[in-house]
Amino acid sequence: MKSVGVVVEYNPLHNGHAYHLQEARQMSQADVVVAVMSGSFLQRGEPAIISKWERAEMALHSGVDIIVELPYAYSTQKAQTFAEGAVRILNHLKVDCINFGSEVGEIEPFIRLVNFMHTHKDAWDELVRNQLQAGVSYPRACMEAFNSLDQHDSILSLSEPNNILGYHYTKAIIDSDFNIETQTTKRTSANYHDPKVTDHPIASATSIRKKVMSEKGDLTGIKHVVPHVSMNILERYQHQYGTFHSWDLYFPLLQFEIERSSIEQLREIYECEEGLEYRLKDTISNASNFNEWMEALKTKRYTWTRLQRLLTHILTNTTKQEMKAITTEPLPYIRLLGMNPKGKQYVNLIKKDLDCPLLSRFAKARGTMAAQDDRIGKIYASPLAMKGNIAALKRDYTMSPIMIK
Repeated sequence: MKSVGVVVEYNPLHNGHAYHLQEARQMSQADVVVAVMSGSFLQRGEPAIISKWERAEMALHSGVDIIVELPYAYSTQKAQTFAEGAVRILNHLKVDCINFGSEVGEIEPFIRLVNFMHTHKDAWDELVRNQLQAGVSYPRACMEAFNSLDQHDSILSLSEPNNILGYHYTKAIIDSDFNIETQTTKRTSANYHDPKVTDHPIASATSIRKKVMSEKGDLTGIKHVVPHVSMNILERYQHQYGTFHSWDLYFPLLQFEIERSSIEQLREIYECEEGLEYRLKDTISNASNFNEWMEALKTKRYTWTRLQRLLTHILTNTTKQEMKAITTEPLPYIRLLGMNPKGKQYVNLIKKDLDCPLLSRFAKARGTMAAQDDRIGKIYASPLAMKGNIAALKRDYTMSPIMIK
């Protein structure tokens, strides 16, 4: 069975995602679509709007045959580490190719870019260091360094979010010498950060979340931009738990964590660098909500996304030592979130050759990553538990993979 891998967040799954799944299957001529999906917290440093189980269900009803989790240690990282973790998992699952969305829609520019960056690595590193010393953010430093190297605009731009991830997927595959073909589907209509939902049937996930939150959970305005099954699952989640997840839901917990922690404890949190622990302490008490605090906290050097990832690690008490232990060791397991009969058939074909356990029961997980994943699930569910849904705390530990017939 031929397989194509996709790396996703589905926050939530919308019409653009459904289009990508259709194109990925058709372009690769694959029998099976294998998705690696971020869990409770995402790459831009924010909680998923609904749980990974509901998002996995959306995926299985929209063209995915097998869906596994991208663990927290990789899902809340800069693009390079995020991509490397996801590609490692897809390689363990024996996929034949990977398909990602991009603004350019052609794979050759990504391969040229990887070769270009390899050739100019020393110059690139020096230019990035100079930019950082000048006080700009890391993403800006990378972009300025790239622009300095590429004088003739002959290489793919690294200013677009999906191009950046696509570059890192391609680089991870080439650097690791994985036997995985790379393919890309051109994004249609909505850009990654388009702020508003329009009358067009495709909208960005960012605009969909903003619409839902600004309408205080009213889903009427997004019906035309998400598949019917996504709408049903969103409505069901709202009815069951009475809320969607956003930073405002976690702000009191985050505020408490920062106020109770010492400077020394904050300094040990992953991605807390260059005295940020003092700025956290100085600004937290005066804020009444998350956005207000972020406006006071952000600087020219640190992007909103970079700070959100740091705050996610504070909320989850994720230390530098813990992250190093997880990301420098072989992957201990892959957690299966769901599959359909075709996906089950594929798993049966490859399971004898798997060199990393594919877990259907989280109770079997052991080690540092398992302890982290267990803690993350409970923290994600904690606002629901405070509203009386105590079972939500245990749900992530006890849930079995979703089986779609």
